[in-house]
Amino acid sequence: MAAVTVLTAIGLAVDDRTLTGAPIWAKPLKFSLSFAAYGLSLSWMLSLLTRARRAGWWAGTVVAAAGAVEMIAIVGQAIRGKRSHFNHETPFDSAVFDLMAVTVVVLWSGALVIAILLFRARIADRASAWAIRLGALIALVGAALGFLMTRPTAEQQAAGGRGGSPTVGAHSVGVPDGGPQMPFTGWSATGGDLRIPHFFGMHALQLLPFLLLALTLLAPRIARLRDERVRLRLVLAGAAAYAAVLALVTWQALRGQPLLNPDGATLIAAAVTLTVCAIGVIAALRTCPAPPAPSPKDPTAKELAA
Repeated sequence: MAAVTVLTAIGLAVDDRTLTGAPIWAKPLKFSLSFAAYGLSLSWMLSLLTRARRAGWWAGTVVAAAGAVEMIAIVGQAIRGKRSHFNHETPFDSAVFDLMAVTVVVLWSGALVIAILLFRARIADRASAWAIRLGALIALVGAALGFLMTRPTAEQQAAGGRGGSPTVGAHSVGVPDGGPQMPFTGWSATGGDLRIPHFFGMHALQLLPFLLLALTLLAPRIARLRDERVRLRLVLAGAAAYAAVLALVTWQALRGQPLLNPDGATLIAAAVTLTVCAIGVIAALRTCPAPPAPSPKDPTAKELAA
């Protein structure tokens, strides 16, 4: 994926073709970057397994192979100047997208196996264990949200679904794909975009462990963070906040609302989410005094029983 990132970046620089309002090499570049980060994270997590390492190796291999097939399809369609997703213009295009649908299910299944193995792994530091486990779990939810994009839009259903429309499925909600877009991301600037929760959810795999890393690096300077119980509670609060924001951006996208133009209901929900998250962080930072060590002069349990 690192090699594909370099090649697609070159394609973006030298090929000025566009597709649905975006440079034709933008999607392959973003997918290769995302897969590279995803693969590095899974590799590190697999190294932490204390049992069923062989099953983890196979699951990781399945994820890598499925990702490679996915990228071959995306890059191949970019070379042809065709859409890789939702494209049923010709039997070949339809076959490519059907193949991608299968590889996504296979990839998701492999990631599910890895998540199960991580929940069973014995990781000494509880904060690390739950940052990894909850990151993998939320990433599975984010990946599954991608299936929402495969549903035909109202216009496509009116055209007769797959048999009557060359395109079945869309990134955008409430507006056609290819309209005004946000810089770099390419997300819709005028309607909802299901790529937002899909992207945000999948990268919990990196961001929750990064939260733990930040807490660990700050621990020498902030005494309260040296307590493993405090770090664990902050990780749990962070995971809950991440899940709440994921639910919020999914709800916003499904209502056909641009990310940067929220309505009153979205702002109220965001304020409630922020308030609850702040309360959770404050509660997590509370330290519980350790129980006092028994004095040598105190009676032992045996003496008390006597």
